[in-house]
Amino acid sequence: MPEPMPGRTSPTPTCNGTLAFVTDGFTTLAQGLDYAAGGETGVNFYSPRGDLSAAVPYAELRARALDAAPRLAGLRLRRGDRVAIVAETSLDFLVAFFACQYAGFVPVPLPLAVNFGGRAAYVERLRGMLQAAGARAALAPDDLLEALRDAARPTAVGFVGTLDEVMQQPATDRPLEPLGADDACYIQYSSGSTSFPRGVLVTQKAITANARAIAVDGVRLRRGDRCVSWLPLYHDMGLVGCCLTPVLAQVSVDYLATSSFARRPFVWLQLITRNRGTISFSPTFGYELCARRAANRADLDLDLSSWRVAGIGGEMIRPEALEGFTGTFAASGFDGRAFLASYGMAEATLAVTFAPLDSGVASDTILRGAPLERARKAVPPAPDTPAGETRRFARCGRPMPGYAVEIRDAAGRRLAERRVGRICIQGPSLMQAYFRAPDATAAVFTRDGWLDTGDMGYLVDGDLVVTGRTKDLIIVGGRNIWPQDLEWAIERLPEVRAGDVAAFAVADEADRERVVVVVECRLQEEPAIEELRREVQATVSRVAGVECLVVMAPPRSLIFTTSGKLSRAAARQKYLDGEIGEIDARPVPAAELPSLAIAG
Repeated sequence: MPEPMPGRTSPTPTCNGTLAFVTDGFTTLAQGLDYAAGGETGVNFYSPRGDLSAAVPYAELRARALDAAPRLAGLRLRRGDRVAIVAETSLDFLVAFFACQYAGFVPVPLPLAVNFGGRAAYVERLRGMLQAAGARAALAPDDLLEALRDAARPTAVGFVGTLDEVMQQPATDRPLEPLGADDACYIQYSSGSTSFPRGVLVTQKAITANARAIAVDGVRLRRGDRCVSWLPLYHDMGLVGCCLTPVLAQVSVDYLATSSFARRPFVWLQLITRNRGTISFSPTFGYELCARRAANRADLDLDLSSWRVAGIGGEMIRPEALEGFTGTFAASGFDGRAFLASYGMAEATLAVTFAPLDSGVASDTILRGAPLERARKAVPPAPDTPAGETRRFARCGRPMPGYAVEIRDAAGRRLAERRVGRICIQGPSLMQAYFRAPDATAAVFTRDGWLDTGDMGYLVDGDLVVTGRTKDLIIVGGRNIWPQDLEWAIERLPEVRAGDVAAFAVADEADRERVVVVVECRLQEEPAIEELRREVQATVSRVAGVECLVVMAPPRSLIFTTSGKLSRAAARQKYLDGEIGEIDARPVPAAELPSLAIAG
């Protein structure tokens, strides 16, 4: 493997000296990296405290990948074989990923050990993905190698090791056959696929089409842009939005590991300040976490004036939380107009819609109650309607050119604007199928070839508004209650943190739906715990007019997907299995990390 470039103590430059800025015309990822290697931009990795640990121009990344490719091929793999790679935020992951592109293998990014309920659950999750992908080789960093070996034992995986161990293998003398324009590119296991992994087979055509649309029509990348990211590389927003799209646009990226962000979220903002970052994305909770931590700092010492695109995606967008971030960091130069709402999913490679640039987050306010919950209509309120009777949703913009969005009812009929239904999409980057899962594929495609996303929403003036997941709806007495409404209201209580609440429904002995709310409780004394329980019950009654059972559970009881989304289905199952129960009145460690963070 090539040695690191000597003496590099500064990050890669933001602009290339002579290489022309290009965002279109690439038909494969390898072709895009080949072009980017002609310049000086590249990728940079930072320590948990924000110190530069590696600065790697795209030319060096390409050289390392080309050195690793024939050694991977020497593992007796056939062209098109799947190579699983634990997606640590590191140079090794990028080298292995692009080595697969050059060697003709299909990489399968695997999640880190995050929110899986311990080592055994993590091993089981890895095993399911390895089996579903039919992986023939698997790579991991040293600290996760034993877990990966345990996961691979009953599978078809023939080699398990680190990238360093791959580099010790003899290189094949056969000519390499890089993945071509008509080939697969990688398999993305969608964040919601917990029990039965469903791998999205992303083709070269899909990734290049979506990356081009993001760069040209979404964020409108330009010379001088620089990306800063803490998003995990095993999730579509981190991998496609903040890794592969920058490669295909020759944009330098500053990476902070997700676990580092969870512990020190301000390092993210400090990197934007230091390197004059212009593009950075986060789910809503990332912005919320930074604003909450800022309350404990007297001097922020930040300059966020360069941040022109503060993207939001990966979960439901909460306008109030973003307004709080703007209010907190306006004095540090942050302009709320930089917020860019979007909608997408792994099944579409990544992005489908974008709001207009430089306009901030627009919202749509509608009536709660019967119009929304029974008639499924998004009815604007009268000017004098009390705030407690209304609900704000973010507007996620319009489909990018070549993409289309329709709202349909359960029978597949297209609905008019302001009618709530199932979000269905079309576009050039839609998956062809879940890998080796024909039944799962058939379940999400309509008869006329649209993808039923499983999300609920409506259109207003052509903009998409997302209201929640179909499977998460709580139906009580014929009313449709969105669990987010309950969770967000409860999170406003002083003793509750964002991400500490899950609301779902279970059937009682008479087969009637009953609302259950699980709250990760960090209080220590029994009277305080019981007072919080009463406050939660009162909040649910006020917001939705229903009674609920409140479970005050220990921290880390809830389960999150690889993208950091709350898995209500997993929380419900753990509750039914007796794995979520009442907390004992005992001290909670003060150093406990917020459970909403994506660890890893």
